[in-house]
Order: sequence, then C-alpha cells, then structure tokens
Amino acid sequence: MLIKFLDLAKVNAQYSQAFEVASKRVISSGWFLRGREVNRFEANFADYCGTKHCVGVGNGLDALSLSLRAWRELGLLSFQDEVLVPANTYIASILAIIEAGLQPVLVEPDPATFNVTYDGLVKAITKKTKVIMVVHLYGQMAPMREICDLALGANLLVLEDAAQAHGAEIDGKCSGSWGHAAGFSFYPAKNIGALGDGGAMTTNDDAFADTVRLLANYGSAEKYVNQVQGINSRLDEIQAAFLDVKLRHYRRELEIRRRQASIYMEQIHNTDIRLPFADDEIVESRLDHVLHLFVVRHPRRDSLQKYLAANEIETVIHYPIPPHRQSALKHFNHYKLPITEEIHNEVLSLPLGSHLADDDIRLVAETLNSFSG
Repeated sequence: MLIKFLDLAKVNAQYSQAFEVASKRVISSGWFLRGREVNRFEANFADYCGTKHCVGVGNGLDALSLSLRAWRELGLLSFQDEVLVPANTYIASILAIIEAGLQPVLVEPDPATFNVTYDGLVKAITKKTKVIMVVHLYGQMAPMREICDLALGANLLVLEDAAQAHGAEIDGKCSGSWGHAAGFSFYPAKNIGALGDGGAMTTNDDAFADTVRLLANYGSAEKYVNQVQGINSRLDEIQAAFLDVKLRHYRRELEIRRRQASIYMEQIHNTDIRLPFADDEIVESRLDHVLHLFVVRHPRRDSLQKYLAANEIETVIHYPIPPHRQSALKHFNHYKLPITEEIHNEVLSLPLGSHLADDDIRLVAETLNSFSG
C-alpha cells in the first residue's frame, strides 16, 4: 500500500462537518470579501500568535512583499536597500524582496538547522543593510533572541517569513511575534492550510498594519479613493472560515506531527542518514519546531528517493534547485554558496502528518534502515 507524502483529501476530511457549517454560513450571508469571517480569523490568529494585529492577504508571498512595501511607504526603507535572507530558502522569500524594489543579500545557513545564524548575519551586514528577513525553514525557528538583539543594536528591521512555522515557540513567544512583522502562508499543504490560497501578516505596529491593509486593497481605505498605488490581495471570507476551523483544532495536528517525528528519531538507525535533530533531543517536547517538514540528509539522496519510491513510499525534495541557481535569478547564478548547494543536493522530506498512522511512520523508518545505496 502506498504511503503518501501528503493526502489533503484525508487531512481535510476530519474537518468536513465543520467546513460544511462554515461554508453554508458564508454562502447564506451573501458577503464574500472583507467581512465577519475574515475579521474573526484575523482576531483569532493574532491572539494565537500573540500579536496586536493580523491582516489577511491573498497568499504568503504577498504577506512578505506588502510588509516590505509598507515600510517603504512609511519612510523606513528606500529603493535598493539591502535585505539579508537565507540563501537556502524557497524562492518566494527572495521574490518578495525584489518585488518590493529592494536588494536581496543571500546568507549561508547553519547546515544543522537549515536556518541563518547570528554570526552569519553579522558578516553580511553593510551600510546598506536595512532588514533581516528570517525564514523559519521547515517549521523550525531561527535563533530569534540573538537575531532581535543584533537587529536592535544595528537599527535593522526584522521580518519573519513564518510561512512554514505556524505556532512554533521560543520561551513561550510564538513565531510571528518576534520581529517587527511576519508573513504567513496558508497554502493548502501548510500545517494550517486553506482550501485554496491565503496568507496573513502579523505585527504589533498600528501604523504598519494600517499601511499593509491599505496596500492590499488597491491603496484604498475608502471606496474609490486611492491614497497610494496598491494591489488586490485579500483573504476570501470562505477561506478565512475554513482556516478558523483548522486553527481551533491545530493543537491536535501538532501533537501528531511531534509524535511521528519522535518515532522517526527513535527508529531510524541508518548511519548514512542525517536526522534533523541531535540524538538526545526529545522531539515531542520541542516547541521551536512545528515539523511542517521532516527533512533528512543523505549523500546519495536521489538513489534513496528512488529506493523509497520502489517500496511505495512517497517523498519530496524541498528544494531541488537553490534560488541562486534558478533561471529566474540569473544575476545570482555566479554566486558560490557551498553550504546551500550541499543542502539542496542532499535533503529529502519524509511523509509526516495526520493523514498517516504511526505504523506508516514505523514502516518508513524500517525501509530507510534497509537502504544500503
């Protein structure tokens, strides 16, 4: 029997009754944009993250680019200011910087955590640096206390790309509440995923939240009166209603992911496979990682993936081509980023989530142990 990497039909089936109630409520209201459902979800998600504001937008990319544009509108950034960003992130992080008229500066990550480090950021700061974009890759938070201290001392803004890190915490403080602002994605495959596209920005800054909301609505706070040049990026009422359902049940999803990750950690014994945590970590007790993806490394990754596929186990590579090698970013193609390139050549994401039984996870671990390459 095939062990699927992800089965959204099965994931969402557990919420089907609540989804039906929510969809009927939205349809019968006759109101589909910027209404009660969005207001409710924004309030609940802000409360969950521990922030004053949440602004729903069309997707996670918009959440990041609109945040950067808002700082420009507020006079805190200028065109071509530099933004430090992890070199191994998904390309969306970098596209958001370019879209906002700013200059990405690619920073090598820690090969153990896949996240940027304090030392790596310090080395990359120049007189033109204005923002640190922190990416909590695969669901694990970057060292935010150290990064925020660095930003404070250097007078830099901090933007969290928390697209994969809904609910991750350090010292009881949630992702999305550490930086000056944060962008979230509700792409269907995320831990909290919509049944379509969706995103949100969180912040404690009143003027900043108002500016993001303005930019996301054609630059208009009053109908047919446009104060700035904005775009159309709004979270739909029906998606907000679905997301609110999932948010209420999110604790259960996290418990499943942490339990399954613990099984992997305990039962994968193949010494050629590099696990995402130190052996002495108790995964279920970790709050700084919400296991959006369980990513291992292997020097013969492609052979391992083929072996698993032959044994009816689906896996995905996040991500096969680093951003600086993409045709879309030709001006970065000459960069030499050996840590990033090695990571992209070795990473493999294993099946994980509420669509799977614990026995499925044990079978994956057993199959991994039998691989000799």
